[in-house]
Amino acid sequence: MLRLLNPRSTQTVSRATRLVIRLSSTAIPTTQKAVVFYEHGGELKYTDIPVPKPKPNEILVNIKYSGVCHTDLHAWKGDWAIKPKLPLVGGHEGAGVVVAKGANVTNFEIGDYAGVKWLGKTCMECEFCQKGFEPNCETPTLSGYTHDGTFQQYATADAIHAAHIPPGTDLAKVAPILCAGITVYKALKTAALIPGQWVAISGAGGGLGSLAVQYAVAMGYRVVGIDGGNEKEALFRSLGGETFVDFHKNKDIVSAVREATGGGPHGVVNVSVSTNAILQSVEYVRPTGTVVLVGLPPDATVKSDVLTHVLKSINIKGSYVGNRADTKEAIEFFTRGLVQSPIKIIGLSQLEEAYKAMEEGTSIGRYVVDTSR
Repeated sequence: MLRLLNPRSTQTVSRATRLVIRLSSTAIPTTQKAVVFYEHGGELKYTDIPVPKPKPNEILVNIKYSGVCHTDLHAWKGDWAIKPKLPLVGGHEGAGVVVAKGANVTNFEIGDYAGVKWLGKTCMECEFCQKGFEPNCETPTLSGYTHDGTFQQYATADAIHAAHIPPGTDLAKVAPILCAGITVYKALKTAALIPGQWVAISGAGGGLGSLAVQYAVAMGYRVVGIDGGNEKEALFRSLGGETFVDFHKNKDIVSAVREATGGGPHGVVNVSVSTNAILQSVEYVRPTGTVVLVGLPPDATVKSDVLTHVLKSINIKGSYVGNRADTKEAIEFFTRGLVQSPIKIIGLSQLEEAYKAMEEGTSIGRYVVDTSR
């Protein structure tokens, strides 16, 4: 039960306490605005749906902003082998305020800032969870895929896996960190580089890539970005990237990247959804280097000539999303001002605009939806 301060007390009321009081006095509505689809590739319906009720181990978050991820596009299209539930409220980069919690929740209070992320829940008991490989749990709950996500004004989340966001954080800008930021940060850790080494970001001007560039710079790496167009190059350079290879202007990407990095990057993070880009990365990576696969183009394969693979002693690794520790670390980079989210804010009712831009490859940075409109 929430205890309010005596209004006649002379005790100083903190900003956080005033927020709790304000939230406690605001009734949670029974219905809310959301974007729902009932069939793959069907109408993205901006409509009214019931506000969910948190289970004993869940929190209810009033989502203020939600990032839009390529995974949301795949969920809508249904073009992955593992299909999402239908009907579905997508979204898994939700940042907001806790307005209710289940009876068993002890790590969040009403009024706290919280993030709802892709990895919504895991068993915490299997071999992988116990070793910190929570994303590899065989029975996960995935926000915006197997569980209604953040393209709604109120969303539930398992309290153990929900992200803690420091008070006063810009919720619009932190939203993309909850998936894109965590994902690329984990991929860079998977590349196992040391400061001063080269890392190539394939898809450097997109939502994932623009964050990967910043994390890489903050971690002390030299960054070569691969993407197409003057706008994306300008964004890349503004984020601290060192060398840009434009696939519109360079017919031989492999040679261009090798030349730019003096023999090839020590690591590659593939966040683009181009199969050809993935194949090229195996060719231009430096001997003993590591290629990290993150982007998921449908039906894509990665091929590496065995003789060359062995002689170059290269590594090819997959990187999914981060665990709870990775989440905390990725958010800390943001709150310390080392990483910013290049975002474009649109209304929740305009979600289709973001999907169209992603399909056409014209999105620069990350779309974020404001759930209030």
